[in-house]
Amino acid sequence: MSFDLKGFLASLPNLPGVYRMIGPEESVLYVGKARDLKKRVSSYFNKSGLSPRIQLMVAKIARVDITVTRTEAEALLLENNLIKTLAPRYNILFRDDKSYPYLMISGHASPRLAYYRGAQDRKSRYFGPYPNAWAVRETINLVQRVFRLRTCEDSVFANRSRPCLLYQIKRCSGPCVNAIRPEDYAADVRRAVLFLEGKEDELLQDLTARMQAAAGRLEFELAASYRNQIQNLAKVREQQVIEGDAERDADIIAAILEQGVWCVALAMVRGGRHLGDRHFFPKNTEQVSGAEVLEAFIEQHYQDKPIPPRIIVNQALDGAALGELLSAQAGHKVRVIHAPQGEARVWLAMAEKGAQIAVMQQQAQNASQEARLAALREALDMPGLNRIECFDISHTMGEATVASCVVYDQGRMQNSEYRRYNIGGITPGDDYAAMRDALTRRYRKLQESGGDGKRPDLVLIDGGAGQLNVAREVMAELGASDIALIGVAKGPERKPGLEELIFTDSHAQQLRPDDPALHLIQAIRDEAHRFAITGHRARRGKARTQSTLEDVPGIGPARRKALLERFGGLQGVAGASVETLAQVPGISRELAQRIYDALH
Repeated sequence: MSFDLKGFLASLPNLPGVYRMIGPEESVLYVGKARDLKKRVSSYFNKSGLSPRIQLMVAKIARVDITVTRTEAEALLLENNLIKTLAPRYNILFRDDKSYPYLMISGHASPRLAYYRGAQDRKSRYFGPYPNAWAVRETINLVQRVFRLRTCEDSVFANRSRPCLLYQIKRCSGPCVNAIRPEDYAADVRRAVLFLEGKEDELLQDLTARMQAAAGRLEFELAASYRNQIQNLAKVREQQVIEGDAERDADIIAAILEQGVWCVALAMVRGGRHLGDRHFFPKNTEQVSGAEVLEAFIEQHYQDKPIPPRIIVNQALDGAALGELLSAQAGHKVRVIHAPQGEARVWLAMAEKGAQIAVMQQQAQNASQEARLAALREALDMPGLNRIECFDISHTMGEATVASCVVYDQGRMQNSEYRRYNIGGITPGDDYAAMRDALTRRYRKLQESGGDGKRPDLVLIDGGAGQLNVAREVMAELGASDIALIGVAKGPERKPGLEELIFTDSHAQQLRPDDPALHLIQAIRDEAHRFAITGHRARRGKARTQSTLEDVPGIGPARRKALLERFGGLQGVAGASVETLAQVPGISRELAQRIYDALH
């Protein structure tokens, strides 16, 4: 250790903050937070009972940097930002880049029920978060079946002249064509909100009273509709819920070690109803305890996600301190509960079982991936093959050309390393020029940065001999001819399993349709195609939206924005009649006609 340890420890303040353990060559070994920097940092150097893992880290420390914060909550936020940015070797790391989806009831006069991700506004109501898209859509189907709220886009809703199929199969009450009175639709929305908030008892009492009142007035059809809602709700209540507690929002988190792999299971309960599960596999978990894994997950997971009032865990933690920290962050009281009783205990056991199953599934998937990669190494006679990059080109008649590059490494697709390249300045439809542009931009940057760790062992080109020759020329120009290149040409009638591999020495090879090596190539090629076409469609849609409306005389940025917001996009504008277009503020009847003519 090169710095004055004794003097450094003596100078540390008794204040909250973040510390960074710096190793050889300025590498960041560990980032941590502390309520008291002096006590926490000193503990690494004064304790004799450190784990072998921490002892190894301490032996590598060259210096310690600190940042003082006003509160421990601020320290937690800074700590997690640094962990995400620096990915220190001795921090337990969780990756959860995806935002969580919500169920939304919009703020319209006839509110819409919808799946939602992104920034939230004050006009709409949001329920969740849900652990995955499937859980949201399952809940939407349930709410549709019971309360018959609309799910159609605003542009569709505004232009209906007769009810759609959902009305016919009793999944929507038809507010678009006034098949239901506005006050009755509003009542259904209020009941749906009660249901989503977990207030089934209050909802059932209301429906029962309305059913009896309708029957008393001899309105038997209305009474039957209330009865059907009650029966559907009764079926829902048969699902497992955590009952008997005023706090019916909780996250149940279980960390388990199975087959040498740590897995954290997160089960979300909202309004007393289980919304689903999600599983996480942390990195840097050699010689760590379950409590360390769980605490790292809780601190990292809740930085940008809602915190429920209860967090139920399967490892003994300092619940009071962690609860206090999370409460300050959430703005409401949060309890961290270990060894719960009653139904929560059952849920915790289910989460542990789910984590065990997730580990077994991941291990089986990894074994399959390893078998595929081993087969490809053998087929290509490349024993050192690990990192594969694949390129594809997508356009529509030369419009909005996009090239994709996807990466397979460490036995799986590396989504964070995918790249798209918007192609311009070429003859529309010239795939060779597009491929040249994308490859040049990709590998010139790699060569200039000297990124040996990111150099692919193999580059797959989706195409035949022409595209492959372009790739060979580009690599030669950039001094990267040592990177292997293979073209993946589609077979007769583009049938999967008949692909032909084309090599730079002009010979071709066809693998058996059931060969695991071919399956891996197909998976990587298909992912490149998916990524390219998604980017192309987004670019094409943006270009068409801007250019088509901009070309209409009298349509500036403000009017274009008003039209797109009113009809939910260019498709909605194109589907509107002249009379409907003229209802938008700032759009005259004459201008509406010009817009209609330009889009048809």
